[in-house]
Amino acid sequence: MTVKIIQVLADNAHVDTLRGIADQHKVADFWVGNAQEDGRSISRFLVTPRNRQSVLDAVQMVVSTSKNYRIFILPVEASIPHPETADEAALGKGSATTTREELYNNVYKGAQLDSAYLLLVFLSTIVAAIGLLENNVAVVIGAMVIAPLLGPNIALALGTAIGDTKLMTKALACTLAGLALTLTLSYLIGLIWIGPIDSHELMARTSVGFSGAALALASGAAAVLSLTTGLPSVLVGVMVAVALLPPAATIGIMAANQEYQLAYGAGLLLAVNIVCVNLSAKIVLFVRGVKPRTWLQKNKAKQSVTLYIIIWAISLLALMLLVYLPTQ
Repeated sequence: MTVKIIQVLADNAHVDTLRGIADQHKVADFWVGNAQEDGRSISRFLVTPRNRQSVLDAVQMVVSTSKNYRIFILPVEASIPHPETADEAALGKGSATTTREELYNNVYKGAQLDSAYLLLVFLSTIVAAIGLLENNVAVVIGAMVIAPLLGPNIALALGTAIGDTKLMTKALACTLAGLALTLTLSYLIGLIWIGPIDSHELMARTSVGFSGAALALASGAAAVLSLTTGLPSVLVGVMVAVALLPPAATIGIMAANQEYQLAYGAGLLLAVNIVCVNLSAKIVLFVRGVKPRTWLQKNKAKQSVTLYIIIWAISLLALMLLVYLPTQ
């Protein structure tokens, strides 16, 4: 069982209340350090996945009235005795989960519109374009693993789930900027490319079917599930399964060569992938119970999540209709 330490630096007046929270939530352990000269002290909770989020919410509710508090979530490499043997009845046997705050911190880093992100998109677009044009599967997979466009889409889903308008705005701006750079750069590469544009890897990104939509839905769900359960290693497989950058690069290359029908097909594939990732991510976050802390925020987030799920579902149906009609 994965345990972590919630470390709280707050006014001494909160210590008794924090101790009460520890007793109420039956944490694995609780201890308080010596009082500091500024009137604050450090309280530490040893928490399990079962009570980590509830303890964190209760602590925030208590200390948020102060201006000089800090809350840290610290990893624990090992604990002796193991919490299960020390107090198994109190700890329970829940699966490993990530708190809202940890999830936010992990996802927020992937939605930063800065020079590093743009450079990553720039380089991965070059890698993807070369791999597609040269029909080099290994190079294309390399571009998939870099996956700079996946992070902002996951951030958009999380921002909707917790009602964070700032995160949603940053994620949307990041996605649009990344797509614009990819389309522009791949278009320029397509203009200067003097070889054929009929490679298998390139042509494979010019169409989409119902199986592709199912794959994108499953991959998007797996991406968020890996983050909420603390298993980020799964993300590598997700990046390859639901790549957003190769079809975006294909659009630019085909448009530069005036193959507009093929560019349209690649655009459908990109749109289906984006919609499916966002739709499945929102559903998984909802099922996993990722929501804001306060009642007012929960109410707003619930409305936005419902609205966004409906919008993405309708968008997916419309895209599937566009995919289905040409086959008739």
